[in-house]
Amino acid sequence: MKCVFCERVAGRDFLCENEVVVAFPDAFPLSPGHSLIVPRRHEPDFLRLTADEGAAVWRLIAPLCDLLEQRFRPDAYNLGVNVGVAAGQTVDHAHLHVIPRYAGDVPEPRGGIRWIIPAKAPYWRW
Repeated sequence: MKCVFCERVAGRDFLCENEVVVAFPDAFPLSPGHSLIVPRRHEPDFLRLTADEGAAVWRLIAPLCDLLEQRFRPDAYNLGVNVGVAAGQTVDHAHLHVIPRYAGDVPEPRGGIRWIIPAKAPYWRW
């Protein structure tokens, strides 16, 4: 079975890259500029990346965000990782989502990633 992210890595059409990871646009973006940082090596589980791979992911965030700021002018970012099917992972290759956010893109942005479980997101109401 082919891995769509391995195919993207082989294609070499990246927003930015370093020696261990690459960044490219998400195929189904949540917002303008939504991108993924993906290790070159196929590894399904983000928690099983090597220390070098994990560090390379975090090193690429700033250069990617610099590029996204030039192209899209976002107001903020969400960074997210889905590890496993129960967490919503749909592509079996580790990756980090870099999701630009824009003022007014949702009615209530407070809570950020907490909205993955909507009933528990507005903790400030309790």
